[in-house]
Amino acid sequence: MLRVVWGWRLVHISCFRQEQDVSTTSDDGTGFKYNEQAEISGDPDLKEEDCGSPNRDDQNYVKGDWFVRTQKIKENLHDTISRFRNERWAVHWTGQTITQVMFLWIATFWLVGSWIVPFLAHAAGFSKETLTHRGQALYSLVTDITEDLAGIAILHQCLGRFRPLPPGWFEFKLKGKWHWDVALGCLLFPLVNLLSHINISLVHMSSGPVTGVSSVEQSIVARDPVAMALYAVVVTVCAPIWEEIVFRGFLLPSLTRYMPLPWSILLSAVAFALAHFNVQRVLPLIFLGVVMGGVFARSRNLLASMVLHSLWNGFVFLDLMK
Repeated sequence: MLRVVWGWRLVHISCFRQEQDVSTTSDDGTGFKYNEQAEISGDPDLKEEDCGSPNRDDQNYVKGDWFVRTQKIKENLHDTISRFRNERWAVHWTGQTITQVMFLWIATFWLVGSWIVPFLAHAAGFSKETLTHRGQALYSLVTDITEDLAGIAILHQCLGRFRPLPPGWFEFKLKGKWHWDVALGCLLFPLVNLLSHINISLVHMSSGPVTGVSSVEQSIVARDPVAMALYAVVVTVCAPIWEEIVFRGFLLPSLTRYMPLPWSILLSAVAFALAHFNVQRVLPLIFLGVVMGGVFARSRNLLASMVLHSLWNGFVFLDLMK
């Protein structure tokens, strides 16, 4: 009788395990999981289902992997933007020195171009109005070289007491990936050209005076090969050097002492545009200054912004030669 009952209990337990999906809460959790796994391993139908599950898991894994990658890209982009926004130079001087350098540079720029070089040319028996196109081109080259040297001398004198300068100031590096930044900046040249046409149309619609073409443009129209070669040196070598040293090399990093980097780039670009004293080119020059400032801030390399500036001037120069 006891054997029959024990056997019945065994049979009853066996039936319960085959219908384990009906109730899973009355048995011990650990032992139930073990028995369930043992029976699944012995059931061919369950094996087939188990073999099919990795495919769904693989699909979920692929979807999850793409989601993780997308999240990482978004996080990296956010970190890059945050670092770019909060990036600053180590500036040891105050706004007084910044104002002093810019004032002296503007005054020297005006004195050299309007008084010193014309006086020296007159003393040597030359007059700019009577010069040929080649003479005017040589006159512009001498003026730009003098302005380059004067600007460098001002920076050397005003920043002399702060030497040695912290790392990152006035660096020229051939190595690095700055070439890609310059190439990306070149792709924006058509947009700068479009802004130039828009700016000219807005100035013509206004009641204010319209600035005429420069002597550089007038000389290029003459098609003198020697004059064009001299002007090519002026616009692609001399002008980018002193303008980038002053506006991107000094002014932009100095402004990060008082404001975030994006505002420093914008303000230095506005100063760069206003320094050309041409209302017909304010909008494109501001945009170009922002592009060159972004390239410089990203690479910390003055050579990058100089090359981009030189390429833009060369682009305009070739456009005038058409």
